[in-house]
Amino acid sequence: MRKTAILSAVLLLAAFLAVRPLAAQTAADHILKGDEYYTQLKDAQALEEYLAAVKLEPGNYEALWKASRSLVDNGDLVDAKAKGGEEKQKKFYQDAEAHARKAVAANPNDTNGHFQLSASMGKHALLLGKKDQIAMSKEIKAEIEKAIELDATNDGAFHALGRWHRKMAEIGGAKRLIGGLLYGSIPKGTYEESETYLAKAVALKPDYINHRLELGRTLVELKKFKEAAAEFQKCQELPATTSKDPGYKADAQKDLAAIQKKLK
Repeated sequence: MRKTAILSAVLLLAAFLAVRPLAAQTAADHILKGDEYYTQLKDAQALEEYLAAVKLEPGNYEALWKASRSLVDNGDLVDAKAKGGEEKQKKFYQDAEAHARKAVAANPNDTNGHFQLSASMGKHALLLGKKDQIAMSKEIKAEIEKAIELDATNDGAFHALGRWHRKMAEIGGAKRLIGGLLYGSIPKGTYEESETYLAKAVALKPDYINHRLELGRTLVELKKFKEAAAEFQKCQELPATTSKDPGYKADAQKDLAAIQKKLK
């Protein structure tokens, strides 16, 4: 009888444990899991975890800026040329911007929120018309500079500032005059400043392929073809550290091929 009672108790406990719900995951749990996926270059899974954390804690700063980062990463991987691709990509960037703004509101004194806001706005702006791009350019630069002010080792922010200057420098002469008449004052940028900031990004994180790719592109604009070729070649040699690196390597190879005649 005693054995039967013990067996019944064990079976009852087992049944209870089988139907008992697992302890609910916290926002911190989801962020930790998202970080694991992020380091494994699993962008879609990382985004799911960060968004789950935001759902649990809408004001969680870390969850917000990391969700913004992942939204940009996933948007970058969308084939914009496919049917509906551009709209899908735009939605990712719009959502990224919305999450970054909430992050800045939650903690205005940390570099990551400001940098992610500048990054998401920059990506979004590229899909808009010239008037909207120019209107957004000043806020984008202000957010980049705030990110650097809060952390002078933020390599991504220096990268963004370097690209901003090159983008503005590309609008020169007649284009700037006509653009100013049509859209209002256009901020000025220089290729020299672009080189300075992108070189700073490379110095801070020399193994990040996209820093070197963009530095190489600015060096081409400055007609420093040998230096540019060295950066494009380095892109081929560095190991991939993000899901977008294979694309960056392919772009660097094309850019290197395009300047071969200028190296002779």
